[in-house]
Amino acid sequence: MARLPDMERFPPAVAFDLDGTLVHSAPDLTGALNAVLARAGRPPVSEALLRTLVGEGANRLIERGLEATGGSLDEDTRADLLAYFLSYYAENICVDSHPFANVVSVLEDLRAAGVPMCVCTNKPERLARRLLAATDLARFFPDPVGGDSLPWKKPDARHLEAALAPLGVPVAGTVMVGDSAADLGVARNAGVPCVLVSFGYTAIPAAELGADILIDDFAELPGALTRLAARALA
Repeated sequence: MARLPDMERFPPAVAFDLDGTLVHSAPDLTGALNAVLARAGRPPVSEALLRTLVGEGANRLIERGLEATGGSLDEDTRADLLAYFLSYYAENICVDSHPFANVVSVLEDLRAAGVPMCVCTNKPERLARRLLAATDLARFFPDPVGGDSLPWKKPDARHLEAALAPLGVPVAGTVMVGDSAADLGVARNAGVPCVLVSFGYTAIPAAELGADILIDDFAELPGALTRLAARALA
């Protein structure tokens, strides 16, 4: 296990997005969306396009997929497609999905340093729990807050507050780690710093979103957290 820099100088807690941040889930999300599109008589989308469509929950993903392949459909049809998507994806959630490089080792190091951590995702909670279990990340995140856990989701600050609540730590000083505008938005709305990864899923490149720190590899996260904690104390 690598020694962390200035282990006593970490933020009071770290909140993580799931898809595109901790887990490379695009292959299985693409498969599920394409199953839905085939059911609707639409052509499939590429994984590259899928990576620009996710981030606001399953319902929005389907709407965007339909818009990208010929236009939206009526509400009843979309509801049927959503139910089909949730069922299909639940059964195929970890065929090719896996944690990004260095995620597990960094999470192990942060836990060893005593840093409280949580997952704050717009993915439905049931699916978030299943994906975390399938990728062996549930040991770090036993209580994920999903997009349907509450009446609100990211970028609403209350979503982040709810994710942190089981940890018993204040929101102030927490760092949000994600890959998209929703993650940056929840951080800004909660008044906390944000680290974005450059390898995630977003329609707008992460480098253009204006995060406090942008990282290209998860191994850079401990150093980024240390710098943010030092800034807070300056």
